[in-house]
Amino acid sequence: MEIKVNKQKCTGCKICFDACPAGAIEIDNEGKANINEKCTLCRLCVKECPENAIEVIGEEKKKQDVNLSQYKGIWFFAELKHGELSHVSFELLGISLKIAEILKEEVCGVIFSSDGEQKAQQLFDRGADKVYIVEESSLDQFRQDIYVCLMTELIKKYKPNIVLASATMIGRSFIPQTAARLKTGLTADCIDLAIDPETKLLQQIRPTYGGNLMAKIICESHRPQMATIRPKSVEEAKPTGNKNGLLIKEDFSKFNATCRVDLVSKESIEQTIDLQEAEIIVSGGRGLGDGKNFDMIRKFAGLIGAAVGASRAAVDSGWIPYPHQVGQTGKTVKPKIYIACGISGAIQHLAGMSTSDYIIAINKDPEAPIFKVANLGIVGDIFEIIPRLIQKLEKGE
Repeated sequence: MEIKVNKQKCTGCKICFDACPAGAIEIDNEGKANINEKCTLCRLCVKECPENAIEVIGEEKKKQDVNLSQYKGIWFFAELKHGELSHVSFELLGISLKIAEILKEEVCGVIFSSDGEQKAQQLFDRGADKVYIVEESSLDQFRQDIYVCLMTELIKKYKPNIVLASATMIGRSFIPQTAARLKTGLTADCIDLAIDPETKLLQQIRPTYGGNLMAKIICESHRPQMATIRPKSVEEAKPTGNKNGLLIKEDFSKFNATCRVDLVSKESIEQTIDLQEAEIIVSGGRGLGDGKNFDMIRKFAGLIGAAVGASRAAVDSGWIPYPHQVGQTGKTVKPKIYIACGISGAIQHLAGMSTSDYIIAINKDPEAPIFKVANLGIVGDIFEIIPRLIQKLEKGE
């Protein structure tokens, strides 16, 4: 498949040239558009051309054999952490409820656990209409093969319109494989969802092209419409009081669920980096100048009970490990307080922290983009400001 320009129709208006995000369109000596090897087949030029002079060559129309009207309901996978419902489950419930208001469809949770009934009530209390549970003692430990089998068979049986999961380690592991088995599309790492007012299709919104564009992705011809959502990108559903919901139990023994991996032993590892749960985060960037200066950031963070984050530039420089990275290619966080030290504020970093409740930025460049999203901006040298704060904190001032 390729995209070509019909030179007879091309008027040289350059609309396609301006629209192409990949820089794949050139204007020749005759003033006509040419498409080069940089083309990513995004088809934006095809859509924008007012003369219909740009065509997709070699694309076959696939026969539609899915009865879309059979698919109803908005499902979300309720993930567990240490045996309890994770906060990401309530985030998914929150966005599902917003979508349901528009589509007028039921919101349904899916729980794999040894005691799903008790956990289902927590979802009912926050607005869920139905909860599907599969109970079995081994399900408290994530095993990808089994989770894929259970989710795939449940979707085939009940035919939901939309299926959501969190973009955590668990969600990123088994939901793509589930989508592949169902032969449907999946958009990963979304930061928001919306409903097209005309088509009622799910708009799956995520950053693309290094965070310079926000893409709205739709799944027109296949069901269910599936997406994973970045933690802390959407609001949690709030408790609304006791609500009666429908609990549907599925018998684990009726699933042909087998696992290629056996759990031999389990060890607890001390978790020192939990950015997505932290209420206060102190992040360092390129302005620190050297990895050893993160010692100052760690000391400051320790005194105020904060987690330590970092920009991609700091991680790429080898100053701090990747698990600390905040941003589009790192973690999305939403602490009560986010303190950015020596971070300029590239759009990729802002995508991961701009929804924080209160942002404090310290940078010696008064034109740094970080100040545009900061609630409090301090123009100054971090090597003067942070040590003075540490000194006062140590004195208890």
